[in-house]
Amino acid sequence: MRSSELTAFGLTRPPFSKEVADQDLWLPTSKERVVDDLVAAVESHAHVLLTGEPGVGKTCVLRALRHRLPQQGFRLTYCHNATLGRRDFYRQICLTLGLAPSATAAAVFYAISSHVEDLANERVHPVFLLDEAHLLHQDVLDHLHVLANYEWDSRALLSLVLVGLPELDTRLAMRRNRSLYSRIHHRVAVDSSSPDDTLEYVRHRLHLAGADREIFTSDAIAFLHETAAGALRDIDRIATAALRDAARRKKKLVERDSVLRVAESRTPPP
Repeated sequence: MRSSELTAFGLTRPPFSKEVADQDLWLPTSKERVVDDLVAAVESHAHVLLTGEPGVGKTCVLRALRHRLPQQGFRLTYCHNATLGRRDFYRQICLTLGLAPSATAAAVFYAISSHVEDLANERVHPVFLLDEAHLLHQDVLDHLHVLANYEWDSRALLSLVLVGLPELDTRLAMRRNRSLYSRIHHRVAVDSSSPDDTLEYVRHRLHLAGADREIFTSDAIAFLHETAAGALRDIDRIATAALRDAARRKKKLVERDSVLRVAESRTPPP
């Protein structure tokens, strides 16, 4: 947003930007429970499946997990490129761990496995967070259960957190992936936000941006929630555009007509 648009509402920074610190993240009660479940699962050295539709707040949940997971005793490794073949996938993990990736798939896998065992000897539990996991190649899924298997499957030295769209659960439930799926005892779904969640979320983000008064009318927020279908990513996008619309028209409040105008401008013709 332009500085003039921010000034019009007494804001010091764009309120719905991605650039918000972990400690300033806001999550509704329902998503706080999801974070609690994730933290508890990882602390018990279990594997986790986290699914949800696009934009419902999976990334916010993961950032909250990163912020709340104790730094002592855990090492969180984030892998976001899920479109790689098995060797390159493990090479990516090697690089993220600070290891020098070897040439062959077997050597790369051995380096990761040895590193996990070394961390266990140091009483550090590694957590591999695999984002966009619904895009994982089948040859990676075929092998992930091997990565999670230590000493005849008698030691939980590693936690896998697989994150993706709902179809990830369908893929893992296929007979071919049953060895991996059977090891994932914690399966959590992230739902869309409720109308009250949207209201609190908008107020929280505006407060962080310097707002000392109500900027969106109740009608505007209700229609914003309806238009975005409770998806936080769409709330951010539509609310930003509505702020700009209201500022250009020199409005002191963002009203329903601004949200409606934004929604109509982005609706494809029949």
